Amino acid sequence: MTSPQQFLLPDVGEGLTEAEILAWSVRPGDVVEVNQIIVEVETAKAAVELPSPYAGVVSALHAEVGDLLPVGKPLITIDTGVPGEATGGEPDGGPVQQQDSEQAALLVGYGPQGTGAGRRRRRPAQHAQSQHVDSVEVSAPEPAAARPAAKPPVRKLAKDLGVDLTTVAPTGPGNTITREDVHQAARGATPQAAPAPSPHASQTAQASETRIPIRGVRKHTAAAMVASAFTAPHVTEFITVDVTATMRLRELVAGRREFRDLRVTPLLFFARAFMIALAKTPEANSSWDEAAQEIVLKHYVNLGVAAATDRGLVVPNIKGADRMSLLELTQALADLTATARAGRTSPQDMTGGTVTLTNVGVFGVDTGTPILNPGEAAILAVGAVRRMPWVVRDDDGNERIEPRWGTQLALSFDHRLMDGRQGSELLANTAQILQEPGLAML
Repeated sequence: MTSPQQFLLPDVGEGLTEAEILAWSVRPGDVVEVNQIIVEVETAKAAVELPSPYAGVVSALHAEVGDLLPVGKPLITIDTGVPGEATGGEPDGGPVQQQDSEQAALLVGYGPQGTGAGRRRRRPAQHAQSQHVDSVEVSAPEPAAARPAAKPPVRKLAKDLGVDLTTVAPTGPGNTITREDVHQAARGATPQAAPAPSPHASQTAQASETRIPIRGVRKHTAAAMVASAFTAPHVTEFITVDVTATMRLRELVAGRREFRDLRVTPLLFFARAFMIALAKTPEANSSWDEAAQEIVLKHYVNLGVAAATDRGLVVPNIKGADRMSLLELTQALADLTATARAGRTSPQDMTGGTVTLTNVGVFGVDTGTPILNPGEAAILAVGAVRRMPWVVRDDDGNERIEPRWGTQLALSFDHRLMDGRQGSELLANTAQILQEPGLAML
């Protein structure tokens, strides 16, 4: 007898407890090879592609698209064709379990592929549904015995309530099953579609509200921001700075041969100035250990950069940013941005940050009051760089008004770790370097 092997959902990050199934790349009956991508899942931190730890024939998928699967639960069963006793459930600690755990360990951080800019092409609708909650999948007419049309959250609700979707009469747009249909079926009532409602009434009802399940990146961000806001006493300070000299420096750097194939943005120089100023205020690169009642000073800087993506806000970080040259930092920022926008940030790049930089200026915003990333002591927000009138004084003390490039910086810090003097020094030093980049030579 051949031995079917169960692949358990691994922890693809640090301490993650669940993942949502985004798309299956295989189905029962498919032949798979070792390290062939079989499924794409979304954790609280990133979308990750998981490879098969076995070669063989897929015999069962244990979750549907849209399902939230706990770490350690069966994900897929593969018939390896190796003689042995079949495993009917989770491995009991024998050789199979050992092999599963070894393979799972190899999967930590495996996911994102450096050359993959977009998601893998999904299979037709009967095998993979769209993950967007605000759209309904419309396909060609199907036979009467086809799978009922319903969004992934509705399918999960039906599964939780023990409702067979094939017995539910759909009343939603496009003949889809709605949450109310499932609830009525669970109560034993048969939903009755309203006979030919007026188009205006139908549009008003559909547009009144939209319910979006809280999961994935949004769920993680919400929990992190609440924890930070109600744990660390935040203080935010602001400064307006003339960055005309920095903008001239940006033009000079962008014209150099080694930078010509890279995108040299003002954010690069804000990051560099922040790193230099941070060396004079080491308290800003620390964390609060409540259990040990200790302040942990970090002798390395992992610079987090907030990035807005289709999945929500993510804050990947650049390891050892303080030790990088300007060219290395440029390349690291470009890689971080491209990977985040493609939804391919690895779990390892999402953990271990020590300070954060957020650029609200890309939205035309002048400033804000950023919330600290949990476990960090400081976050610097950069506003839009604009032309603005500025009072300039010459060597003789005469003043005149000139158009200059200016921006606003906002620094939030943990008042447990930093006093007002230290926070003010960090913000002022960063601004001085941006106003006179030559100060970095001192």
